[in-house]
Amino acid sequence: MSYESEKQVAIEAALVAAQLCERVRQERVPQAMEKSDKSPVTVADFGSQAVICRAIAAAFPDDPVVGEEDAAELRQPTMANQLAQVTSYVQAVIGEATPSEVLSWIDRGNGKIGSRYWTLDPIDGTKGFLRQDQYAVALALVESGEVKLGVLACPALPVEADRPEGERGVLFVAVRGQGATMVPLSGGAPHPIQVTDVDDVANMRFVESVESGHGDHRRQDAVAKAVGIVAPSLRMDSQAKYGAVASGRAALYLRLPSPKTPDYREKIWDHAAGAIVVEEAGGRVTDMYGKPLDFAIGAKLSDNQGVVVSNGTIHDTVLAALQGTLPL
Repeated sequence: MSYESEKQVAIEAALVAAQLCERVRQERVPQAMEKSDKSPVTVADFGSQAVICRAIAAAFPDDPVVGEEDAAELRQPTMANQLAQVTSYVQAVIGEATPSEVLSWIDRGNGKIGSRYWTLDPIDGTKGFLRQDQYAVALALVESGEVKLGVLACPALPVEADRPEGERGVLFVAVRGQGATMVPLSGGAPHPIQVTDVDDVANMRFVESVESGHGDHRRQDAVAKAVGIVAPSLRMDSQAKYGAVASGRAALYLRLPSPKTPDYREKIWDHAAGAIVVEEAGGRVTDMYGKPLDFAIGAKLSDNQGVVVSNGTIHDTVLAALQGTLPL
């Protein structure tokens, strides 16, 4: 299957959602942060989910969408102002929409996992969004437990890695067996991407989460050093880290369980889109024990612990370091 129609629907939906998120971020985040107000991320989160679920429902009405949000919170009388704001931003990017339609679209993201389903994180990296830093709109199609298509919109990621102050906004797209591409959100022709083939490990970079609660920074640093990576980590929010590995900006992304929450299991929507983008760019994605991520079980990666993402060539060395066969 080529998944051409699914790809086009997913790309268009992610672009519209990213446009909505950027409108909210530019218009509402600066004032809100002065008051420690988290409401902009709520508005963008729900708005992004609404426009994406609307697009999938129109094109593939039988496909469930498995996501983080439903509209129960927005239906509360105390949230009337928020619902009006969400509806206004949705109208700004798609045209006419009523509050009841917006609520019904959001609720489509509360689907159940089946033999074929979409998984969505309408804003991955909410803290990055509020800091005016990295976040992503992440959408993936899963069939028979395997990710077949992934679209990752990263509005704050530099288009050119060596020009961090230049144009920002990148769309990553991957279809199983067809490779991965990258294109500026501003438009242009997609071009194929590949993971880094740098031979000298000392010149490689690794990425990890900004938040210490999203991993084990101490152990991640020790593993990177054991592998031979000497540069300090690049810390960024969201699945933009997957994009960094897929496009060769980094060779390794580690997300190991925090010592404070050793039994934590990752959510599927935090990894599905990014994982296929890296794999189709020539990289490798497993858990910390070398097992493939299992997207057939449920909303959590219950059979996996931690996530290791690499350019492939250093993957076994990283796994060995993790299992203690290399000194940490």
